[in-house]
Amino acid sequence: MGRKAALVVVGGLLALWLPEQAAAEIYMYRDQTGALHFSNAPADPGYRRWAPRTAGFRVSRRTLEQDRKRRKAFDPLIADAAQRHRVDAALVKAVIRAESDFLPYARSPKGALGLMQLMPATARRHKVWSVYEPKDNIEGGVRHLRLLLDQYNGNVRLALAAYNAGDGAVSRHGGIPPYPETINYLERVLRFRELYKREP
Repeated sequence: MGRKAALVVVGGLLALWLPEQAAAEIYMYRDQTGALHFSNAPADPGYRRWAPRTAGFRVSRRTLEQDRKRRKAFDPLIADAAQRHRVDAALVKAVIRAESDFLPYARSPKGALGLMQLMPATARRHKVWSVYEPKDNIEGGVRHLRLLLDQYNGNVRLALAAYNAGDGAVSRHGGIPPYPETINYLERVLRFRELYKREP
């Protein structure tokens, strides 16, 4: 990821730190090359909670409006894929919010890619070859959610836990894995889902 792109990602994640943005927490990770990675859904134990040193820090109304526009830009793609695969559109949007905050070029240190943070094996499984293309990424992510919902008989919490930690972890623990990351992920996705259900 180039410097400019990295700054865009950091800027987008910084918006999540604001109380107005559902009080999400941001975590930081420095890899072996010294590069910094920021995430609101840390998938590596090396992440540490991050808070900017911003006494008196204010974000302009224009920045907040840009964030809102970004978070609504993919609504038609989400609605189309959700309808075709019979998945709640608010749930899909909530997963994207938790996974990438609607940044199409997001990449996790573990290699999850794009809006719905598809791992390479998951992308191949659902025939997503252009993983950074929003339409393709959303299609693959929604297909995967549908598969997990069917696997767990419509149990949204188990499907989300499997989306985050893998269905192997759900099987080993006989339910939601007791991982702090997964528990936090569930809470945030379900909170975002309720938020998007109330949207006009």
